[in-house]
Amino acid sequence: MTSIDEWIAGLLALITDNAALAGPVIGLLAFAESMIVIGMFVPAIALMMAMGGLIAAGFLDPLPVLFWAIVGSILGDWISYLLGRWIGPSAYRRWPLRHHRAAVARTRLFFRRYGFVSVFLGRFFGPVRATIPLVAGVMQMPGRSFQMANISSAVIWVPALLAPGYLAGASLPAEMLDGRLILGMVGILLFVPFLFAAIVGRLMLRRRSTGRRPPQVRSRPR
Repeated sequence: MTSIDEWIAGLLALITDNAALAGPVIGLLAFAESMIVIGMFVPAIALMMAMGGLIAAGFLDPLPVLFWAIVGSILGDWISYLLGRWIGPSAYRRWPLRHHRAAVARTRLFFRRYGFVSVFLGRFFGPVRATIPLVAGVMQMPGRSFQMANISSAVIWVPALLAPGYLAGASLPAEMLDGRLILGMVGILLFVPFLFAAIVGRLMLRRRSTGRRPPQVRSRPR
């Protein structure tokens, strides 16, 4: 296993032995994963998917995990949005976004095209998920509209991440459940839907970028 896989497997073992910590731990990780910049370094998604297997095996109570993960993801996106409103357009020229101008440009294009829907879908679409709340804040999206998209997407996103692990865990006997096996089965279950989401997102962005044709220059009659 890689170091990240070992870290996830070790954290899963800790949570299994201390089930009461599962909710707060996953809430903090979901919060960090949803924050601009920090989310690039926190493998919360993989851990959440793996925890679905522990829920299926009866090691964890699903309600605290769902509650804390939803709250954490909502707060992470909300703070990123507030940072965007506070910093303004200069955020694009600051570290680390200045080193990812192409990704930021795609996110801005995505937001201008789809507005409210972009914030909702952005949580599920990897290339813009890390920056869409910040861009929404910079673009001065109304707070009420942002929170509607933020909360509704989090309520769907968290169960969707737990579901593959739950399905994997439900198909295995309890003695076979460990971090490595759960992660492997989750990866297999997620390959097709994540590939589908990536293709749909790319088509949406391409449609916007190619939708405007440059004006044709008419030649003067001789």
